[in-house]
Amino acid sequence: MFDSLAGLKKRTHSCGALRAQDAGAEVILMGWVQRRRDHGGLIFVDLRDRDGLTQVVFNPEANPDTHNKAGVLRDEWVIAVRGVVNPRPPDMVNPQLATGEIEVLVEELRILNASRTPPFQLEDYRVDISEALRLKYRYLDLRRPGVMKNILFRHRAAQVTRKFLNGQGFIEVETPILTKSTPEGARDYLVPSRVMPGQFFALPQSPQLFKQLLMMSGLGRYYQLCRCFRDEDLRADRQPEFTQIDVEMAFITEEDIMGVVEGLMVALFAELKEVHLKPPFPRLTYRECMDRFGLDRPDPRFGLELKEVTDLIRESEFRAFRQVVDQGGIVKAMNGVGLAKLSRKELDELTEFVGVYGARGLAWVKLTPEWQSPIAKFFPDHLKQAINERLQAKEGDILFFVADIPQVANTALGQLRVHLGQRQGLIPPDTYSMLWVTDFPLLEYDRDEGRFVAVHHPFTAPKEEDLELLESPDTLGQVRARAYDLVLNGTEIGGGSIRNWRRDVQEKMFKVLGMGPAEAEEKFGFLLEALDYGAPPHGGVAFGFDRLVAILCGAKSIREVIAFPKTQKASCPVTQAPSKVEPEQLLELGLRLEK
Repeated sequence: MFDSLAGLKKRTHSCGALRAQDAGAEVILMGWVQRRRDHGGLIFVDLRDRDGLTQVVFNPEANPDTHNKAGVLRDEWVIAVRGVVNPRPPDMVNPQLATGEIEVLVEELRILNASRTPPFQLEDYRVDISEALRLKYRYLDLRRPGVMKNILFRHRAAQVTRKFLNGQGFIEVETPILTKSTPEGARDYLVPSRVMPGQFFALPQSPQLFKQLLMMSGLGRYYQLCRCFRDEDLRADRQPEFTQIDVEMAFITEEDIMGVVEGLMVALFAELKEVHLKPPFPRLTYRECMDRFGLDRPDPRFGLELKEVTDLIRESEFRAFRQVVDQGGIVKAMNGVGLAKLSRKELDELTEFVGVYGARGLAWVKLTPEWQSPIAKFFPDHLKQAINERLQAKEGDILFFVADIPQVANTALGQLRVHLGQRQGLIPPDTYSMLWVTDFPLLEYDRDEGRFVAVHHPFTAPKEEDLELLESPDTLGQVRARAYDLVLNGTEIGGGSIRNWRRDVQEKMFKVLGMGPAEAEEKFGFLLEALDYGAPPHGGVAFGFDRLVAILCGAKSIREVIAFPKTQKASCPVTQAPSKVEPEQLLELGLRLEK
């Protein structure tokens, strides 16, 4: 029943390439039958490949045998056709299709393979299909035009990235996938060694240490589109394996790295979106972000900025707020401009919303024009006026207050700001805000572990003027990092830092993190030794490539731009991995499973 390609010339065009100027040309097309329509004489087939779709026509008067053969075609059968390009009649032109001005009159048909009926329609990107079913049959899902478009867009983004960095003097280097397990923040994926029983490799969480070693080797400028692996509990937009644009440079400052990154972003947006960004991008310190937006990844495209009112609250008679302030907490407020229209039900839902982020409550005041709120009676008129002035509030606005420790108050109100911005349509569509966040804390205190931990990673350099603050436990929380994040529309898409290039500073950092000399030598001895051999000042940055591509092409999830993504349980629906292995394989590795 099936034909071969023997004796047929090579494919001349893709199914998205032909145009009106190709009329009269003999062509050979190959692809999948998206749809067959039998009009009682002529048979029309929409032939599809990754580049698009072309209508091919089987005419019984021109070639009866080929027409009869076309009668058995069904959706997703694989065929090759040879025919002549013909202009469509004016009333049959399809303006929605790139090839809509032409069709191919088929002279020869070869049926290369058949297909079972697919579990879902492949022609319409908007068909309502469960993600579980789509991922199980991902190889079919990828045939759908919208999904294929994302994968092709990702390819283009990778090519633009490589072209730009190559032009800036960077060298692409592949770093090891089987490496040493080191504490870098997340849980490692471990790989047992057969030839060294009881020993394990780890899959890299990032190429962090290797790219630093490359700077010590004199490479100067390195990049890689690298695979990274983290065995952590997955959220909606995380994957256990993902791709980074990884960059490292020697003999540089923060501004040098930011300049290269801004050039890359300009190139990506110009090539892929025809959007022209204007560097340099704004710089905000971490402290300014927390004060104004409550989050270290702000979206400044809309208002509703936060204000601290702790000093004013001290004068109020509202005991719930006063107790928080007396215990060292703060009160943050936000003016919901024009949102006094919110109903009590909606306000109760917002109170539940901030509770997700640890807030014990959400106080509100509607200006109608007087204060309308259960807490209004606790504030004298002069204090109401002072709060109104600080928040620039007027009639029709609503004021929101969260009182808690700084981290909770900022996070809860900052997330509420984003929620209201999205829900109330305050964010202008098709706009892009790119900014840098700098001067992060180097360390933060982990109450569960009872010690300071690195905010970014242990290899981040402190501000030189803050080095002395590392000497006292009382000032560790004041040390600022030479770190920076790039934020796009309220989403962190990348971050990096200047590294510790002196051994004494790196050892001091390990000590602050509670790592003694013996442990530091065991885990990072190779790095410390390399620092003894003339390490240059160096730093770098890494971008979540999947997330960046998803934002650029308008996908709702990074799974939409990954060819074969994992589920939220870190499993592969196509291959059913992870899976059991044979007992003999475990014995070879010196392992056994506990029952």
